[in-house]
Amino acid sequence: MTAYDDRPWLALYRDQPPDYEIEFDNALDMFRAGLAEDPSGTALTYFDGRVSRQELDELSDALASGLLANGFQAGDRLAVYLQNVPQFVVAMLAAWKAGGVMVSINPMSRTRELSYLLKDSGATVLVALEALYDQVGRDVVPDTDVRLVLTTSELDFQTRNDERLFAGMRRQRHEGTTDLLEFIDEHRGAAPPPVQLAPDDVAFLTYTSGTTGVPKGAMNTHRNVVFTAQVYRDWAHAGRDGAIFGIAPLFHITGLIGHIAVSTLVPAPLILAYRFEPQVVLDALAEHRPAFTIGAITAFSALLNAPGFSKDHFASFTSVYSGGAAISPTAEKAFLEATGIQVHNAYGLTETTSPMTVTPFGSPSPVDPTSGALSVGVPAPSTIVRIQDDDGKDLPLGEIGEIVADGPQVVAGYWGKPDETAANLPGGALKSGDVGFMNPEGWVFIVDRKKDMINASGYKVWPREVEDVLAEHPAVRESAVIGVPDEKRGETVKAFVSVKQGTTVTPEELIAHCKERMAAYKYPRSVVLVDELPKTVTGKILRRELRDQPS
Repeated sequence: MTAYDDRPWLALYRDQPPDYEIEFDNALDMFRAGLAEDPSGTALTYFDGRVSRQELDELSDALASGLLANGFQAGDRLAVYLQNVPQFVVAMLAAWKAGGVMVSINPMSRTRELSYLLKDSGATVLVALEALYDQVGRDVVPDTDVRLVLTTSELDFQTRNDERLFAGMRRQRHEGTTDLLEFIDEHRGAAPPPVQLAPDDVAFLTYTSGTTGVPKGAMNTHRNVVFTAQVYRDWAHAGRDGAIFGIAPLFHITGLIGHIAVSTLVPAPLILAYRFEPQVVLDALAEHRPAFTIGAITAFSALLNAPGFSKDHFASFTSVYSGGAAISPTAEKAFLEATGIQVHNAYGLTETTSPMTVTPFGSPSPVDPTSGALSVGVPAPSTIVRIQDDDGKDLPLGEIGEIVADGPQVVAGYWGKPDETAANLPGGALKSGDVGFMNPEGWVFIVDRKKDMINASGYKVWPREVEDVLAEHPAVRESAVIGVPDEKRGETVKAFVSVKQGTTVTPEELIAHCKERMAAYKYPRSVVLVDELPKTVTGKILRRELRDQPS
């Protein structure tokens, strides 16, 4: 595929050939190459615990052998219901070694959600934290196809037992379950028979958030995984200079690729800290001195505002990327001033196996002079990004439309949902649902989610633009803008705002701030001050929850 032609920004990559070779047939071979290169090197760090690449290989061999001995077959699905713990990576590799597919499940999923995901995927094995099985899984599993439940603890693989995360936690054994590490010990020393995984075989199912219906299982193939891991290594410099810090949840596509996959490819150590807690993360950064991470800008903002934060916490980093949530020029500038490091943008979806566009390492994203939006980068190698109208026709450069991506990172479809696949992936290209534009130099700018557009008296208002203006106020920490019914205007603009610690501001002052800087139809008519905005576990603000609140 020729994706570049004579795009002006190709000059940025004189050392990067347009025909981008995918180096491995599957993600398991990618892991094995890293293992052969550095068997004694650290694969995973978890507080004071360390797992070498050789140990990781042996643990996953034993688990895969045990799975096969208990009836697991090629193509079967193994569901992982865990936080950021070493067992996640062990289970993922074991699923592949047994010829299977991993299903990544958000650890915040409750009964209804877990039930749907297990039934939809048809998973036959569940690997879960003991507490999550106790709270949720025990009521769900009997009604699914799950035949084997392996439970494990966040206390394993480390001895520190940080009270900020693990206070009151204890080991739990549940009827009908088997302890994961005991299961591995039972099969330790065994090796599964060789498995041939094809590039188009599904590596894992990652479920969309279900904002426009039920969650859909994106079928991320081994080709998808290897390709995007290479993009992070080559374009974002991930892992080149040292360890990778796992700030994003591993179940999410950002964590799966930007943390796990790239760490196996380089290879580079992956540092895990259970879940995001700002003080714990700051301590881990100071102790382990990572060189790369990618996470939501909301997580980075939480670190900058955490007590005790200093510039030294980021002194070891050579590359920091933001993905999973929009970033404003104000937030980019604040991060640079606080850390001395330029945060770079990357943009992708579950269906693009993480990045479809990447800001070149060392090149700050441009800001569009008209909208004030910060670019999310240029198309990744071998990737074609188009801007299309509602009829699927390509729009000229500079015009706003839906962002559509076609390339080696785009998934084959949704698990068991041919109609949704045909609608969202026509001809193999992904209709992202995001609205944006491309400038003549090939930089892509996101305006907003298509469904979030506000129609005020016939005028289009994009929440992102209002949120970016609010971010310029010195008291604003975060904001979310929605449209609410209005008798005269059809819809009008409403903002929810959280303020920085130690500052005060009134809704009237924020309205006046926007009114001075925006057209009359755009500025918010009402502002609600809140302590915290609702977010996904990845840090993306949930506008839909704000829309569902009573007026």
